[in-house]
Amino acid sequence: MVRAPCTCERWEVALVANAWMPGAGRVRRATPGSALYGGAPRAVWQTTESDPGALSARAVAQRLASDGRNAHLVWNPLSGEVVQLLPATVAAAGQLGCSDAVDRAREGRACLLVLVVGRASHPVTDGRMAGLAAILEWLDSWGVERRWPAGPPPEAASAYGSAGSVRAWAQGGHFGHSQVPASRAVGPGAVDVRRMLGMEIPAQRTIPQAPRAPEPPEGDSDPTGNGTRPHAATAS
Repeated sequence: MVRAPCTCERWEVALVANAWMPGAGRVRRATPGSALYGGAPRAVWQTTESDPGALSARAVAQRLASDGRNAHLVWNPLSGEVVQLLPATVAAAGQLGCSDAVDRAREGRACLLVLVVGRASHPVTDGRMAGLAAILEWLDSWGVERRWPAGPPPEAASAYGSAGSVRAWAQGGHFGHSQVPASRAVGPGAVDVRRMLGMEIPAQRTIPQAPRAPEPPEGDSDPTGNGTRPHAATAS
């Protein structure tokens, strides 16, 4: 399990969190959200399987709305654009495509779906991730802890038929769509979960050391500065 210290307040304080992410655009949805069942808060990262250089987050969100589909956030990592369709207080019911007839999208005090404009075969963490910090801060405010209980998601080619762990899912935190129990999705691919959780460590800056003065010859040092050698015998 990959886990980072959570910078947010605990759930009791998160009750006053903003249902709409500050700074995000909005698209009116045709399908309303559904009630949540309760449980540990979580976020699920999905991919559109499209080119982020060709489609804006708004274009994807508008297409979702016109098709009667939902997500909480649509994020284009190249531009940093974020568009929201649902408030955090409702579930994106039926949007996780699980084969066991259980609607996992309704599990949790919050179950926030983030749809990344990109492809699972090209993990988002391999490139630019503009706007990620603001998304993580909003998820923090809803009690989603910065941990990845199921471990790193599998590569797209090996994600088919993989079964997500119900035990890991129950812990809450962050998950790839392919890690949701009974999911048939392949996204988001083999992302670097440390980068996704904002744990990337910047390179250490090297501070040049000042040159050291040459050592004086043995027996000639005078640390007192008064001409007395500390090893000289005292006259009797």
